Amino acid sequence: MDFTSIVGFIAGLALVIFGIVFDQSAGVIWSTIWNFVDYPSMAITFGGTIAATVISFPISYFKGIPKHMKVIMRGNQYKPQEYIDTIVDFAQEARRKGLLSLEDKASQLKDTFMQDSIMLIVDAIDPAKVKEILEDKLNGLEDRHSHVWQFYERFSTYAPAFGMIGTLIGLINMLANMDMNSDGGATKMARGMSTALITTFYGSMISNLLLTPLAHKLHMLHDEEMVCKEIVVEGVVAIQAGDNPKHIEERLNAYVNESKRIQKVGTFAGASSSSNDKKTKGKH
Repeated sequence: MDFTSIVGFIAGLALVIFGIVFDQSAGVIWSTIWNFVDYPSMAITFGGTIAATVISFPISYFKGIPKHMKVIMRGNQYKPQEYIDTIVDFAQEARRKGLLSLEDKASQLKDTFMQDSIMLIVDAIDPAKVKEILEDKLNGLEDRHSHVWQFYERFSTYAPAFGMIGTLIGLINMLANMDMNSDGGATKMARGMSTALITTFYGSMISNLLLTPLAHKLHMLHDEEMVCKEIVVEGVVAIQAGDNPKHIEERLNAYVNESKRIQKVGTFAGASSSSNDKKTKGKH
């Protein structure tokens, strides 16, 4: 399980709450937390963000949120070195007993993509066709996953936008009650200013502490999975070509360094470029 996501979210939320309730002269004043609870602001920011996202995406994306959270909490299940070891093992088996001997070993694999890939060469499909089929599967996987993280990216852009809408509403109400001599004028103006500021706060919190990090994490997990899928494609094609298992291992070890680079960078720029490089390489 990936505890870093939980720890990061809780730590971020705790630090924000600490900033709200802590006063240097009076210490912790828990009652100040109620200054940040405003139901009209919640309706504008949370409701508006969800409504705009519903307009932009089918309801099936919302139904998939529990599955996405499960993927994030599960963490990275794809270990490039384990995939390389498996491919080398299959290469040695094929070199000793031939491609047909791989069928029984393939049936024991838990990874369905690797299993299907091995079965393609067992069935003696043309090498060019094998590579084409596998690259089409990778491109389909790329498209499906990209729709998911784009869902959260778009979700995260709507939150600050509706926070700004709430700010405008609060300012308009405040200016409409500028007559301080009327009964309740000062109270209405203060309420309008509160709505104006809190909606911006809500929008920033939703976007920067929740939705944007979720999009980043899903994108990184996708890229780590793609590295292992690329190892399978490269390895299966090499096995079918009868390459030396030692040479296959040396060639695939480059993907281990790629996986480490993805984990180290962990940004959209780095992740996007690595994904685009893979797609470009697969088309040549």
